[in-house]
Amino acid sequence: MGWFSGAPKVNTDERAVDELLTRGVMEAVPRELAVQKLRSGNQLRVYLGVDPTGAKLHLGHSVPLRKLKAFADLGHHVIFLVGSFTAMVGDPTGRDTAREPLNREQVEKNFKTYKAQASKILDFSKVELRYNHEWLEKMQFADIMKLASNFTVQQMLERDMFRERIKREEDLSPNEFLYPLMQGYDSVMLDVDCEIGGNDQLFNMLAGRKLQKAFGKREKFVLTTKLIEGTDGRKMSKTYDNAVYLDDVPTEMYGKLMSIKDELVPTYFETLTDVPMAEVAEILKSHPKEAKQRLAKEIVALYHGKGAAEKAEAGFMKPDDAVSITIMKGQKLRDIAQQLQLSMSEMRRLVDQGAIEVVGGKKLSAIDAPLMNTTLKIGKHRFIKIVVK
Repeated sequence: MGWFSGAPKVNTDERAVDELLTRGVMEAVPRELAVQKLRSGNQLRVYLGVDPTGAKLHLGHSVPLRKLKAFADLGHHVIFLVGSFTAMVGDPTGRDTAREPLNREQVEKNFKTYKAQASKILDFSKVELRYNHEWLEKMQFADIMKLASNFTVQQMLERDMFRERIKREEDLSPNEFLYPLMQGYDSVMLDVDCEIGGNDQLFNMLAGRKLQKAFGKREKFVLTTKLIEGTDGRKMSKTYDNAVYLDDVPTEMYGKLMSIKDELVPTYFETLTDVPMAEVAEILKSHPKEAKQRLAKEIVALYHGKGAAEKAEAGFMKPDDAVSITIMKGQKLRDIAQQLQLSMSEMRRLVDQGAIEVVGGKKLSAIDAPLMNTTLKIGKHRFIKIVVK
């Protein structure tokens, strides 16, 4: 790969390094090692591992992706690791029940969609792409025993979700128990200087740090990124239906961002935008609504462009200013899916949820509903004016 050839120029500027280790970051462990390596002038090997257990990415997923991009921008060798084996086991992190296992076909299907969305952040031509089935599925039982010998049962039981499930006398599978070893072994095989992950991944990432030492590899530091809350104040998750997705249409994305709690605005600016923090401090001095409007516009522009962000801002919560769509007499809701920037499956889901309605009227109950001159409300914040020709 040409990008990795030659002697790359690595940015060791003190301010750039400091921002890398602080913006959107919860912990750098150990920080002294992180500073030393980043100021050494050497190109570091940095990786982010992702289990593609779902097909849709939300802004919470973007935080570690943006941090990986930041390392690449400073000239470091970045690796995007697809958990093609671990996704079939299921990471128990943050869960009080076992995760449903996936097969290889499901994992590959999810990753295709995942990569298309992640490409809004990462330039994959500048990223080394790896899959952990390359080494994990080749391990023999003796290899697993050797790996496990580096930890005690007591150390594994330090994980909160394990203790809670045992206390409630709920099942805990050996697969889940061994998950930190598998993720840790990824670090050994990639021989990295740094691993990036959400703050809920700290236990797993430190397991990798321990294993790298045990296998005589380089010493790595771990960087945990902040977890962000969704539109209802809970951790952003598809399960809670509180997520802002990277492929949300501009008006829907803008509207969701305008609905977050005021106290989340500073964290969103820090983790989800490129606005300099000094400028963020000035923005936050303005009225909360104005600060949130600026935030929403910045994020929509990142994923859909400046023009789309301006249109979304102009049409927010204003039915009278809704974008007009001209249709032929007799056309039904399903006939204008493309004009609404919706797939048929998305349209069916919205109708089933009662999320498409006539302003001042009834919710549409079927995608075959006939249309007339009216204004439709799609979701919470998107308005479309229908004009019959």
